Amino acid sequence: MPLLHISMRAGKPDAYRKAILDGLYRAMREALNVPEGDEFMTISEYSPTNFRCGNAYGVNRSDDAVLIQITVFASRTAEQKKALYRRIAELLGDNPGIRPEDVFVNVLDAPAENWSVGHGIAQFA
Repeated sequence: MPLLHISMRAGKPDAYRKAILDGLYRAMREALNVPEGDEFMTISEYSPTNFRCGNAYGVNRSDDAVLIQITVFASRTAEQKKALYRRIAELLGDNPGIRPEDVFVNVLDAPAENWSVGHGIAQFA
């Protein structure tokens, strides 16, 4: 039950944004065994004034950097997360052509009782 928030600079075409969402969904299906149809993702776009990524940690980022925050059940292993990071960078590199240096991923672990996916109940608690 991942929940994704993608932040990026405004101005990319629809096909570019769709490729990001498709690539992220495929990476989660492959690395985290996310079930079919489990797609809860948003993209927020920002003007250059409101979006800044530095070059910290020896990574030279460009204006095409994307910040990807993924909230998941607190049951994923470190190995699954590492596989996810690699697969996201590969897939977004293939389409829409984002450099690996521009793919910033943050995974947040949340206990199952922190989720309600509808009907006002905690389905996983």
